[in-house]
Amino acid sequence: MDHSTHGTHLSSVAAMSLSGLVLTAVVPGLVRLARRAALWERISLPPGVALPLLILLHAWAVLADLGRPMPVAVMYVSELVLLWAAVMFWLPVLTRTRHRLSDPGRCLYLFLAAPLLDLPALGAIAAGHPAEGIAMIIGMLPLGVIAAVTTWSWINTEERSAPDVLAVSAQGGVPPRP
Repeated sequence: MDHSTHGTHLSSVAAMSLSGLVLTAVVPGLVRLARRAALWERISLPPGVALPLLILLHAWAVLADLGRPMPVAVMYVSELVLLWAAVMFWLPVLTRTRHRLSDPGRCLYLFLAAPLLDLPALGAIAAGHPAEGIAMIIGMLPLGVIAAVTTWSWINTEERSAPDVLAVSAQGGVPPRP
């Protein structure tokens, strides 16, 4: 492997990792910072549209360039469209729009998305690009962390809102007054 091929390989590995990190850490961070923006209500998509859209566009962005390199302009447009889809994906989780998911819905949505978004990385590995595929999977790890934190938050919210079972039974089935 000559130095130019090695440099290209390293840059594609870094690009895959960075792409995954942008989708699962940077975009949700920015959406969370601007979660009260009125714009979100007007542009948000239902979760049943946003998730498949992101999965398909992500698969296109990851796998389309493996067979033969795409023109740079097509690659940039693909990345911009993918960023838009990532914003649409995160809106039902992080903002209060008409498409806001319930706590259990957010957990299911995120835990369903994690393995589905890793499928293109597995395709890259199967196509003979193991370093790029693994880099993408590693870059996507924040999604699993966010899913776990969301689940933990939901559990704690449920626990705080549930009446104290011992107090209820001690008072003959009547919940205690706060």
